[in-house]
Amino acid sequence: MRGTKVESAKRRNRSRTSSSISTAPPPKSSVLDTEFVSEEAFLYETSPNNNPRSFPYSVKQKCWEKAERVKGRDPDRWRRDVLGNTLFRKLVGCPGCLCHDYDHILPYSKGGQSTLENCQVLQATVNRSKGNRTEISKADLIQKSSYCRVSGRDMDLLELSAYGNVRRGQDDGGCRIQ
Repeated sequence: MRGTKVESAKRRNRSRTSSSISTAPPPKSSVLDTEFVSEEAFLYETSPNNNPRSFPYSVKQKCWEKAERVKGRDPDRWRRDVLGNTLFRKLVGCPGCLCHDYDHILPYSKGGQSTLENCQVLQATVNRSKGNRTEISKADLIQKSSYCRVSGRDMDLLELSAYGNVRRGQDDGGCRIQ
């Protein structure tokens, strides 16, 4: 038993000595070495004229900022979509009533660009039901909304869970009953 401990200790120390045998690093390969990636696909992805289907981060940021504010709440965290649905910033792409998507007003599939002018924050459920239709009334979209009534306390709890604190919007000068 004692001999095996000594041998294993020698093996461990051998890797630390300069005279130990070093293994060659694994051969380097590139994604471009595979037969699945064509040069044309690579050029398309890096083209400056590429119009992505999803909005760039900077456009999403400005799109959020142009949506209606929720009175008494931090506008970085809470907004309303064009139908009046309350939306929470952290909830993106989920099916709940406070979840939102960045919607192409003129759908991408119909030539709509991923620009600020063609962007609106929309409750995710409504956006999914809208699809790529352009001839849909506001009343029909309201019917597709997931309705939920959210109290100030509910909003506080959501903020606490997501951000670790509660921030209010600028005081509008009115009184607040607690």
